[in-house]
Amino acid sequence: MTRREVMAGAAALGLTVSARPAFAADVSVPPGSLPFGVYDPDGDFADVSGVVIEHLFLPWEDVFLPSLNDADSYALERNRALLVTLEPWTWSRSERNTAQYLRRGIERGEYDANMIAVADVLATLQSPVTLRFAHEMDDKSGQFIWSDWNPDDYIAAYRRMTDVARDRAPKINLMWSPLGDENMGDYYPGDDYADIVGLTVFGLQAWDQAKFGRDQTFDDIFAPRYARAATYGKPVAVAELGYVGNQSYVSMWRDRVRQELSDYPSLVGVSYFNQREVYPWPEGFGAPDWRIKNQVLT
Repeated sequence: MTRREVMAGAAALGLTVSARPAFAADVSVPPGSLPFGVYDPDGDFADVSGVVIEHLFLPWEDVFLPSLNDADSYALERNRALLVTLEPWTWSRSERNTAQYLRRGIERGEYDANMIAVADVLATLQSPVTLRFAHEMDDKSGQFIWSDWNPDDYIAAYRRMTDVARDRAPKINLMWSPLGDENMGDYYPGDDYADIVGLTVFGLQAWDQAKFGRDQTFDDIFAPRYARAATYGKPVAVAELGYVGNQSYVSMWRDRVRQELSDYPSLVGVSYFNQREVYPWPEGFGAPDWRIKNQVLT
């Protein structure tokens, strides 16, 4: 498996190019040689060279599946691979199930049809595809109804659903993608169910200063998560990446995230989350705007 095939993504749905404020940072790929991808719903990176992964977030309920074909065409035109993060719920918050309902429904086969519908379309795509299903299962914040389960229950659900996906779309790769906390290993589904391990790394300067009294570097956050992930002998990727702060903070992160170092021999790529935060950070830190075009130059 090549680096390019290892990570994957899909072009964002409903792409529109937003006007950039005069003080915005340049929308460009950070310096370095690691493969770079983006979740890019505003289409800021549509014509930027150096992007090899397009990332799409997709619910398995209330989804317009032909949009995956549009995403495939978008990626093919730009010679990019596809990373599809599939979230097992609806994005309509008022209609979401509970964790117990989801867990029991998967066990009973009630969601097999949801996965089959998605996988049948993935099987037709021409781009290399990696499926990232039910990510950040080790997160304890409560934002996802599939996180912080009993590990055995999660592993059983993950295996069932990815078995269905691979049966219908045998050429896809699977990204098992914890947040990267100390308990992530409890949720490891086994070597046959993870072609690559994806991690999440966000740097928020206001959080760093409040919680640690100093700026955290990319390595401060990533190194311990990488050490846990590397134990499985799989390629490792940063599936979600973002950084917000003053110019020195942004520059420190930007100039580091794509560097290939001997400390991380299994790191094969990073994918930037080029959008506002969907779920507010705890303790009143709000919803950071990770978009590169809105990083103010000060």
